[in-house]
Amino acid sequence: MSRCAWSLGSELMTAYHDTEWGRPNHDDRYLFELLLLEGAQAGLSWSTVLNKRENYRRALDGFDFHRIAGYGQAKLDELRADPGIVRNRLKIESTVKNARAFLAVREEFGTFDAYLWQWVDGTPVVTHRPPAEPLPPSTELSDRVSKDLKRRGFTFVGTTIVYSYLQATGVVDDHVKGCPAIA
Repeated sequence: MSRCAWSLGSELMTAYHDTEWGRPNHDDRYLFELLLLEGAQAGLSWSTVLNKRENYRRALDGFDFHRIAGYGQAKLDELRADPGIVRNRLKIESTVKNARAFLAVREEFGTFDAYLWQWVDGTPVVTHRPPAEPLPPSTELSDRVSKDLKRRGFTFVGTTIVYSYLQATGVVDDHVKGCPAIA
């Protein structure tokens, strides 16, 4: 049995793969956390962001979307000075925009979970490709979700980021055939 190749870079990556990635999740706080982390990843490697995850939890009040939606300029300046996170100004500003958009989706759908999982009628898309087959950077599903998230005011939600997000949250299960995480 072979793990998904991307997960072999470090113990942290393997642990994330084995316990989180591709597993359906319905907790709004967790869904928000991964949405922000996937956005922070843009232009970087997942291992870079994963290694900063605990720093993000500290800096962003445990990914409390209610608190983040109320961040003002002083908090944004504090975040830009924090060496424990990715200090890109646009990515930091997107945390507030995305928290506000997240709350608006929750108001409309009851939960972000309900919004997210309605795209697949509550059932994960399972591919389980052969180990040698590369994963696509995006799909028709990620294109549609990305477009809708942007329409709702989210930022750093391009189709490639959204596809990674769908994989991370288990909406899409792209573990390779024979991966022990699906056994």
